[in-house]
Formats: sequence, C-alpha cells, structure tokens
Amino acid sequence: MNKEARKKVFEYLEKHGIEYKVYEHPEAPTCEIAMQFWKDIPGEVTHCKNLFMRNHKGDRHYLVIMPWDKPLDIHALWAQIGSTRLSFASSERMMRYLGVTPGSVSLFGLVNDVNAEVELIMDESLARAQAVSFHPNDNTASVVIDSHALRAYLATLRQKWSFTDLPEGENR
Repeated sequence: MNKEARKKVFEYLEKHGIEYKVYEHPEAPTCEIAMQFWKDIPGEVTHCKNLFMRNHKGDRHYLVIMPWDKPLDIHALWAQIGSTRLSFASSERMMRYLGVTPGSVSLFGLVNDVNAEVELIMDESLARAQAVSFHPNDNTASVVIDSHALRAYLATLRQKWSFTDLPEGENR
C-alpha cells in the first residue's frame, strides 16, 4: 500500500471540495482482478481502465480513460488525435509524469503532473456516467466520485483534457 500516494490524492480532493467514497480491497493491478472487488461497490458505477501512452518520439504523453470493458483501437486513436504511433509508456515514464507504478495508473495521477505535460483523453460515455471509480494512485482501494465531482475535479486540472468517442477495437 502506498499511503503517501493515497494521502496526496485525498488531500487534493478535500482541498478542492470534491466528495468521494473509498472502498478498500486487496491489491488489484488489473481490471480483471479488480472486478471481483468492484462487484461489492453499491450504485451505478462505471469502473475505468487507465492507459498511459506516449507518441513515437516520446515527446507527448496521453492518459486515455474508458470503461474497463471497452476495447480500444489504438491505431484508430492515433489518427483521431493527430498523433504518430502510440505505445504504452514505460514504468519510468509513469513515475516521472504521474507518480505511479504499473497497476496503479489513475485519473488521480494528474495531481502529480505538475508541469501539465500529460493530455487527458476520456471516453465520452464517462461524461454521462452517474459515478466513476479509480485507484487513488494505489491499487489497494477504489475511489468513487459522482458525475458532479468528476466535473469539479476536471475543472481543477491544468492539463489539456477532453471527452471523445474513443474508437472501439476487438477484445484481445
């Protein structure tokens, strides 16, 4: 458990008056593992997967967020955002830009992106979700925020962000 990472997220949310609920669970580094714990979270919650990507040159970084069960067509995403080839960023880049390790990538990692170098791209379905869940930069808990809290959090960000219809691929 990364208590410092959690503490920073909770302090940020509280500082900005953003309401949240925390659900503790065993380590869940993948959505498939987390699903066994998410089933116990009450209400209509959209659980999210968070993909940290970089372009071919490594000079642009993207946090791509979508419902956990939506497959992404990465090739179509390149064209959609006007980027060169995208690939998953290394664990070193995750730590440098988001302050997280693999298995803990989250919307809340943006609180560590002090130079606003990561662009946030969220699936448009999340804009309509009643509530969404993310790790608090530590994969032994899930934080649920409702749609108003999500909008309030996004309003605090210095990073470029958008909701878009992410291209759907095949499950692999």
